[in-house]
Amino acid sequence: MTADKVLVLIPTYNERDNLPMILDRLRAAVPDADVLVIDDGSPDGTGDIADQRAAADEQIRVMHRTEKDGLGAAYIAGFRWGLERDYGILVEMDADGSHAPEQLPRLLAATAHADLVIGSRYVPGGSTVNWSRARELISRGGNLYSRLALGVKIKDITAGFRAYRAQVLQKLDLDAVESRGYGFQIDLAWRTLQAGFTVAEVPITFTERTVGESKMSGNIVTEAFLKVAGWGIGHRVDQVKGLFRKG
Repeated sequence: MTADKVLVLIPTYNERDNLPMILDRLRAAVPDADVLVIDDGSPDGTGDIADQRAAADEQIRVMHRTEKDGLGAAYIAGFRWGLERDYGILVEMDADGSHAPEQLPRLLAATAHADLVIGSRYVPGGSTVNWSRARELISRGGNLYSRLALGVKIKDITAGFRAYRAQVLQKLDLDAVESRGYGFQIDLAWRTLQAGFTVAEVPITFTERTVGESKMSGNIVTEAFLKVAGWGIGHRVDQVKGLFRKG
């Protein structure tokens, strides 16, 4: 496992029933890692539960945000917090149990030879559990669409279980990231590749939440679809301009 200082970022909104279990599993699986719970003003008291856990465990911290502003904004706030405190690796992980903390060590180990490591459902050894056929088709279709539009080889570019080396986030212009939901993961991976960093995928088992409601919505998917199309077109235009310059 990497010797770098690790911070696990866990955005929350109405996850009071899931958060304690995830924190217990995470602290057992990677006891040296610190945790930052980023709560977007959950009306169900998730933030209070996070505060109680932080009071009892010095490796757990809580960031309270006043409104539900999207996954991307929450992660960017967490990235800035972690970079200011010199963490070497920053991890994205859901609070709903879909990302198994017990699989985090394999992501951290892979950061020894990659700048961004993605926990992938769609590489050999990866899988999904408790997903409907329709949900899996949407996910696989979104990944295929992104690969074709952007010309990348990442099999699970939409995945949200990932570990960034700090130098990636330090180099990226986080102020320019506008994606808020589903497209945020595509956006960050795309920017990482464009900046010349290496990306690796390791297999994980993704388990659909059993408690609470999914945050996925049609608006989130539409935002991602349109943004990916724009990035892909822009990339192709830049490639053509490059050819003309060479000619």
